[in-house]
Formats: sequence, C-alpha cells, structure tokens
Amino acid sequence: MRKAIYPGTFNPITNGHLDVISKASKLFDEVIVAVASYTGKMTMIDFDDRYRLCAEAVSSLPNVKAARFEGLSVDFAHKIGAQTMIRGLRAVSDFEYELSLAMMNKKLSGGMDTVFFLPDQKYLYLSSTMIRQISELGGSVSDLVPPCVEEYLKQFYK
Repeated sequence: MRKAIYPGTFNPITNGHLDVISKASKLFDEVIVAVASYTGKMTMIDFDDRYRLCAEAVSSLPNVKAARFEGLSVDFAHKIGAQTMIRGLRAVSDFEYELSLAMMNKKLSGGMDTVFFLPDQKYLYLSSTMIRQISELGGSVSDLVPPCVEEYLKQFYK
C-alpha cells in the first residue's frame, strides 16, 4: 500500500491545499493530512479547530483522512507507515525552503522521499496568511477556502 503524509499547519486549510491533496490522492492509496500541533509558526486558529476543519474539508475524498501529530513529521510518518512526504510548491520563492526541508526530512527519516505538487495556477498566489488577512478585514474568501473554513472565519472575525 502506497501511503503518503501531507504535513502542515493548515492555519487554515485552503483550496490550494485541497488541490494538492486531490492530486496526491490520485497517486497514492492513502493520503494523511497531518495537522501539526507545533511548527514554529504563530497560529491564529487553535490546534483542535485546525484539525477539525481539515477533517471536514477532506471528508469527501475516500482515500484521504486528517490526523493530528506532535513532534517531527518524519517520526509521525514512520509511526503510521507512510513512505512518502507530500509538499506543495506555489512559486519559485517556495522552492529553496521546500528543498532544504525535503533534504532534512530525508536525512532524519533514513531516506523518505518528498513528492512536490504544483497547485492549479488559480491557487499559486494563495496562502493561509492572506486568507486570514482578507477575512479579518471583512473580505470574501468564498472561492478560496472550503465552505467549513469560510463559515469558521466569519465567526472567528466577528
């Protein structure tokens, strides 16, 4: 069974993330969207809500599920039997960071490969930070995030 892990903060999950997940789900038997408790980033949305939103957003994909994890993503991948790490690349500026992350994960894991996916061009500019900023200022993100995230953000930024 080919199992892949897509780790991230997902603060919140966006349609760009979902595009990457959908593409990965066609190449792997199982994809685990692994929501990190700690990533070194300041998160606006708490861990439980980030996990819940991810689980709801991927619920229509039969071979995809969300999971929570703490610690190193490579350790979690080994624990659940994932052989591959999934990452998304939006722009050239992402490449250097993502390449160094992939190489470090390979070293820490004893050889786990990373597969990079490009989201559809309509999501290349999209980031969770932008989504939060637009929502905070009262803008619409309806075509940029799943409906559950849109509703959550409307309540969060009331």
